[in-house]
Amino acid sequence: MIEDFDAGSDWHVAAPYDFLRRLRSERPVFRSEHLGAYVLTRYADVRAAYGDPRRFSSKGSLTISRSLTRETKEKLGEHGSFLSSFVANVDPPDHTRLRRSVSRAFTPRAVAAMEDSFRRLNEDLLDRLAPRKGADFVSEIGHEPSVKLTARFIGVPEADEAFVQAHVKDWFQLFLSPQPPDRQLELADSFLTYLDYVDRLVAARAKDPQDDFTSLMTSLIGDELTHREVVELISTILLGGNDTVPNQLGNTVLRLLRECAWPVPPELVPNAVEECMRIDGASLGSFRHALSDVTLHGVTIPAGALVLLSTDSAAHDESVFPDPERFLIDRPNAAEHMVFGYGIHFCVGAALGRLQLRTALDVLGRRLPHLRLVPGEPIAYRKSLVGRGLAALAVEW
Repeated sequence: MIEDFDAGSDWHVAAPYDFLRRLRSERPVFRSEHLGAYVLTRYADVRAAYGDPRRFSSKGSLTISRSLTRETKEKLGEHGSFLSSFVANVDPPDHTRLRRSVSRAFTPRAVAAMEDSFRRLNEDLLDRLAPRKGADFVSEIGHEPSVKLTARFIGVPEADEAFVQAHVKDWFQLFLSPQPPDRQLELADSFLTYLDYVDRLVAARAKDPQDDFTSLMTSLIGDELTHREVVELISTILLGGNDTVPNQLGNTVLRLLRECAWPVPPELVPNAVEECMRIDGASLGSFRHALSDVTLHGVTIPAGALVLLSTDSAAHDESVFPDPERFLIDRPNAAEHMVFGYGIHFCVGAALGRLQLRTALDVLGRRLPHLRLVPGEPIAYRKSLVGRGLAALAVEW
């Protein structure tokens, strides 16, 4: 019987739902020794906490640096608090200022304009791969279009895409996934190299602005943003494009293949995307800090405690999503999941993420209608505190 979360175990990401169902029923406010945090598991409680920054603070919530050794923290120096000024990691009024700045780059018109570019990237990739009749979906199909689109949006030169992708993966592991001490030091070296790269990119755009996100944000330094804030904004959007969106696409394709729902009829693609995010979300939740004692369901969360808002559990809450373990491609309220957060911290890139997922399913379904899993290949997920993504996915067509 599972007694606690365990980010080092296979079930933690792959199949936590029996455990989460028991928590929702019996211990909706659960003290996890493994995570060092209280966990909210019911939909209503998770949503209420997202909407209550006066009691549940976002400040410092992304940096799970308590898992870093003293030696690693010393190596990182001032950068040990990386993401301390990222928009998802602060409270109002800083949050209001940062979000206003970032939103300039994510207008509906700007997002819509990226659809044609992303569609072409997927088509070009399949032009190369389709004759092969098989691939690892994760490394060869799911990532490249999103990585390239994000690089163009940010202003990363094409020659640097692989460098950025590798280093983004390293910093995600360093800050958001438990690692042994020696590996922490390797990842810290990689992270410092990456930060230096983003610093140089910002400096280059300050001297020679281009039509990209980095130039737009750099133009606001001094008036609305600090240099560090710009570096962290760039870094985190690169994470979304290099990791989170491709992870969600892999989870989505696996689900659709297992459910014999491939290819998805075009008119059902938008809702299929939402149902796949609900049932197999790439984000498992967000951390907060309690600013005062909070009593919920007879349990008092003490001021200063770390709290995990389990959007993964919330998306399987029977009171909101009937028969939650069942995949319903036309589930009427599928989009009420909180994979993108909720309230003031609703992900600023959500519209772009959704567009990418819809476009990828449309192109892949049309170009690879006979896509299927390679029989007998094991399905393995990356280990993580807060993310769900496949290590590999062997497919053929």
